[in-house]
Amino acid sequence: MAKQFTLGKKERLKSRKLIEQLFSEGRNFPLSPFRVYYIFNSATTPVPIALGTRLPTLFGAGVSAKNFKKAVDRNRIKRLIREAYRLQKTDTIVTGLQEKLKQKNLRLNVFLIYTGKELPDFNTVKEKVKLILNKLMQIADENNSSNS
Repeated sequence: MAKQFTLGKKERLKSRKLIEQLFSEGRNFPLSPFRVYYIFNSATTPVPIALGTRLPTLFGAGVSAKNFKKAVDRNRIKRLIREAYRLQKTDTIVTGLQEKLKQKNLRLNVFLIYTGKELPDFNTVKEKVKLILNKLMQIADENNSSNS
């Protein structure tokens, strides 16, 4: 059976409550040209009814209007980020991360903010997203070893 290269509505971080929680309680790290916000939640914490997801990872992307005045540019960068994540989400890194989260009964919310000053090309974004996913895998390993 073919792999599913999709990024559906239930996989996107769209809930205002979850995003506010992510920015207020979550952790972050820079990986130029991105700032990555993430939070590990218990899978038993309530999720807004509209989401109703059992997926271990929710993903979002944003771009500063301060750096990119035109909405066309901001939307293009967000599309590039989502596409890079979508193509890599079936990689062994992400599937391994999701398996660990399921075993530990955790949910991961991730939000990438593009902080660069010029329009990126797709290959650059794809490489950086791969590095970000590797770093999140390492962080999940550290959390799992410290919680065990």
